[in-house]
This record gives sequence, structure tokens and C-alpha cells, in this order.
Amino acid sequence: MSQPSRSGTRPVRPDDVKITVVIPTYNEADNLPAIARAILALPLPNLKLLVVDDDSPDGTGHIADELVQEYGAAANGGKRVAVIHRTGKGGLGTAYVAGMTQAIAEGADFIVQMDADFSHSPEYIPQMLGVMLATDADVVIGSRYVPGGSLDERWEWNRRLLSWWANLYSRAILGLRIRDMTAGFKMWRHTALETIGLENIRSNGYTFQVEMAYLCERLGFRLVEIPIHFEDRRIGQSKLDVPVKLESAWRTWQIRWRYRHLQHRPAATVAWSGAQVNADERG
Repeated sequence: MSQPSRSGTRPVRPDDVKITVVIPTYNEADNLPAIARAILALPLPNLKLLVVDDDSPDGTGHIADELVQEYGAAANGGKRVAVIHRTGKGGLGTAYVAGMTQAIAEGADFIVQMDADFSHSPEYIPQMLGVMLATDADVVIGSRYVPGGSLDERWEWNRRLLSWWANLYSRAILGLRIRDMTAGFKMWRHTALETIGLENIRSNGYTFQVEMAYLCERLGFRLVEIPIHFEDRRIGQSKLDVPVKLESAWRTWQIRWRYRHLQHRPAATVAWSGAQVNADERG
């Protein structure tokens, strides 16, 4: 694993970059049409939505196919919506790996990972792109735990405590500086994902976020955390049950052991606490 390349030929204007938003789905039929509309309404002409559906019993995959037909072609000639249909419930981590791998193969400059349930507002995507281009970052993280970040006021105290503890636990064991270790809202430079080598990722559940964060710092990536408001899902139930939480606890130790020989390079982790960065204000 080497450091990602930042060549002088990379796109530098928002209208020039190709962005693919990867959303894994399992029983998100009620949320998918609305989140798709919100994403595709953003003022980014070369943005594409890639849905990775795990054979949802509620028909999410069929709805995704209908969206492909509804939204047609993008400005760059490709489809504005695409779907990967997987057999069975393969898990969050492998869904992201499948989606990111396809996005890179199709020439995406930047890849966004986010949830389908509006926990992550699509309105942050232009800001993430502005920060990415302004700071030359490898990864921009939508963070709940930097100044200005927040959690939905509907979260009960025990959920807040668990989230806080999970971040403290992961940061302590892995020795990291990222404030939001379990953040699921990120924008990646494609070269960063290529450097990591998605075929090497072993975490399948929610520990996928921790493993990717760990590799970012160990490989010396340029990281920027921006504050977001994390909203509780509008429809449906959280898939983060007790077995998943217990798996995350022991798999954090597994991550530390697996990469024990990986040379550590200092990473530039920055908490972006200013106002929203609009693409046309970068100068």
C-alpha cells in the first residue's frame, strides 16, 4: 500500500468531476425514492447514484430498477441511477466494497458513501466536494463529533452514550485521531480507495467504517472532518442490533492485529469548523 497520487491532471472544477454516490439498501423501499430525488436534484451535473441492494424482501431492488428508467442518462452520457442486485443479505461492508469497486471501474473521480434513510442529508454533498477540492483532501468525513456537529435530539441517552463509547473505544485501541470513527458519511478520492485496495477489506458489518478509518490514518491520507447534523432515520428501524454491536467490539482488536506490520505514516486530520464552502466561492 502506497500513498495516493494527486496528479496535476485531476479535475479541479465541481462541474468537471464525476461523482458516484453509493447507497447500500436492505428493506429501504419507503426511503429510496425520496433519497434518490434529493441526491439527483443536487447542482452537480456529473453525479450518479449507485444502489447496492441485498435482495430486499420489501421490493427495494424493484424500486431501484424503476428509478433507473425514471432518471435516464446523465450529462456525461451514462445512467444517472444504476443498481447492483446481490443474492441474499451480504452485509454493509461487502455492499460498499462492491459499489465502490464498480464506481472506480466506471471512472468516478470521487465516491460518496451514505445511508438511504436520511440520517445523512444529501445537502452536505456539495459542501464535501468544495472542501475536498479546496484542501486537496483524500477523504472528507461528515462528522458528528467535531465542533458544530450534532446528533438528532430524538436520540435517547443510551444511544448517545453507546455512540460516544464506540468512538472512544475504537480510538483508544487503534490510537487514532479521527473524531468520528464510526462515521458512515464520507467522500473519497478514488486514488485513496485504490491505495487501500478494497479487495483487502475484511470487515463486513459496521466495523467496515472503523477498518477504513484506521487504514486512512495508517497510510497517511489527508483527512478532513466537517460538522454535520446526524438525523434519526425517518422511516423504518435501525439495523444496528446487539449482535452487530458485540461483533464490532471484538473486530476492532482484530483490525489492530491484522495490520500490526503496516508502517504508520503521520496523517493530517483536520476538523473543518467554518461555514459551508460553496464550490463557486473557492476562488
